Amino acid sequence: MNTTLTGVAISPVNMADRKDLGLKAGDTVRVHQKIQDKGKTRIQIFEGVVLARKHGAEPGATFTVRKVASGVGVEKIYPLYSPAIDKIEIVKRAKVRRAKLYYIREKVAREIKRQMRRMNLVSMSTGSEMEEAARAEAEAKAAAEAEARIAQELAEKEAAAKAAEEAAQQAAEAPATEETPAEEKKD
Repeated sequence: MNTTLTGVAISPVNMADRKDLGLKAGDTVRVHQKIQDKGKTRIQIFEGVVLARKHGAEPGATFTVRKVASGVGVEKIYPLYSPAIDKIEIVKRAKVRRAKLYYIREKVAREIKRQMRRMNLVSMSTGSEMEEAARAEAEAKAAAEAEARIAQELAEKEAAAKAAEEAAQQAAEAPATEETPAEEKKD
């Protein structure tokens, strides 16, 4: 009793085309997904590496796509025969030796940590030389400003002292000259 289900649509998508696409781990794919926003439908593209393909060609088949967006790894699991997927493009095929590429998650994290370490060491070595030069320049500038300020204060003190001496001399001379004419007038 062998019955075949010909002409029965399980999904509104052309399942034969999706099955023949031959998605496998290591492929770089571009998934065009239909998204409904406030009654409008738009297409959003998600491009990344296929980490896994599960459940073969059966109606519940899925594939996992991973990409790095703004330095953060993002993974999406898509049903292969989903009507929400408008189109699947295979951008690049890669030869991989495994059926599931979950190790890429840790590999990317290790590489980023390694890069951060390298960046830190490089920035510290060049930053310290630059900082030393900037610090020496700032100290020289501060010393020159301090010397100029001290010289200006000394000049102001000398000018104030001369002005005080002149005022004292004028005060000493002025009462003697003023008293003499006043005394003469009284006589």
